[in-house]
Amino acid sequence: MDFFIPSSKKSESKDKNLKWWQLSLIGVGCTIGTGFFLGSTIGIETTGPSIVFSFLLAAIGTYIVYSLLAKMTAKDPQEGSFCYYANKAYGRWAGFSCGWNYWCSNILIMGSQLTALSILSRFWFPNIPLWIFAAGYAILSIIVVITGNKGFDKVENLLAVIKTAAIIMFIILAAAAVFGWLHGDVKHPGFPHSSQEFFPKGWKGFWSSLIYAFYAYGGIEVIGLMAVRLKKKEDAPKAGIIMLIVLVVIYIISLGLAVYMAAHGAFNEKESPFVTALDKYHFGFFPHVFNAAIILAGFSTMTASLFGVTTLLVTLADGGDAPKFFSNKLKNFKQLPLPSLGLATIGLIASIITALLLPGKIYEYITTAAGILILFNWLFIIISALHILKIKIWGKIMAFIGIALILAAVSGTLMEKNIRMGFFVSLLFVAIIGIVSFIMQKMVWNKKEGHNPLGEFS
Repeated sequence: MDFFIPSSKKSESKDKNLKWWQLSLIGVGCTIGTGFFLGSTIGIETTGPSIVFSFLLAAIGTYIVYSLLAKMTAKDPQEGSFCYYANKAYGRWAGFSCGWNYWCSNILIMGSQLTALSILSRFWFPNIPLWIFAAGYAILSIIVVITGNKGFDKVENLLAVIKTAAIIMFIILAAAAVFGWLHGDVKHPGFPHSSQEFFPKGWKGFWSSLIYAFYAYGGIEVIGLMAVRLKKKEDAPKAGIIMLIVLVVIYIISLGLAVYMAAHGAFNEKESPFVTALDKYHFGFFPHVFNAAIILAGFSTMTASLFGVTTLLVTLADGGDAPKFFSNKLKNFKQLPLPSLGLATIGLIASIITALLLPGKIYEYITTAAGILILFNWLFIIISALHILKIKIWGKIMAFIGIALILAAVSGTLMEKNIRMGFFVSLLFVAIIGIVSFIMQKMVWNKKEGHNPLGEFS
């Protein structure tokens, strides 16, 4: 079985075997990560109980983006997914920028996830250096990617079940605690009784929290890349909707219970909000179980990112937006795109070194920058759909609502000094990609005549 999805009849017959519910499950697996288990804690610190509203607004924005992406996929399924559609809508520079923007964002995500995984692993082994954990998780992730589509699907499906089960376990225990079925005289703060309690940091805090909510839904890009493997391409919208319904239900219920059970000041970024919510019940097993769940969630997200950047770079190389060298594959080993995986690994190592040198700040800075870069791609998806699809007036209104929500999340990072640097880091990446795109446009693409729509990198 081919590792990647090349443009061939062979892959069309063998690779398009994914059912819609399998894609939904993979979507859940790729989405639930440390962005939810840990990032939501920072969101609660930033805005308090109103984090529930942040996640609802982010869900609306995510639904708008995915529904438009799914419609484009159903109409014209392509390997490059959102990058192909950006190219189709606005030209070579858009597809090039979109692809490399996604590649950079996921390299940042992998570095921050590895740092978080290493720190969490020291919960059990405090004396082992962080770099040993980072190297170990990186090697495991590479092994999963090397197994190809089948191996990746199985691992992500398994981890999706485990992560979802951990959240459901919290919901059951928390519900039992709220209804008084658990022993212990614990008083909960309950629902806020005023706007001041609901928005303890005001509208500024609420605005700043949107980036954490959107980041928890990040992962639809991988689903867009994998949608071409569906048995029925028209099932792409259904797969995404079911995925989002599952995510919204478990996100909102679990966060609602967490902020109901613990006071705003009790949460801190070093601990999952769900562990904090049940802290007074002294469940000896729960911190261990949830720490393991967070590690699995982070590993799943990191592996999905590695799979995504590896496969996308092959597409970029095939289309001419990266050196042809990166499209080379080892024919005797599941068509493994070794050069593409190698570059991703180099980027991963660089992120690890940076993260381990700055463990106190890197998680917030880098994850914020990565989240913003992902949202820039989401903007590309919306504006590409507006150009490619025939959308009725209500659909256009929804598209502009999605744009407004994304811009609100991006601009909100400027309101919080602890993450403001992440905004400027993201602008640095955008500027570099933009400059390279401009140079390629002037010096390469405009000089070629009779080239294919995706051109040829030189």
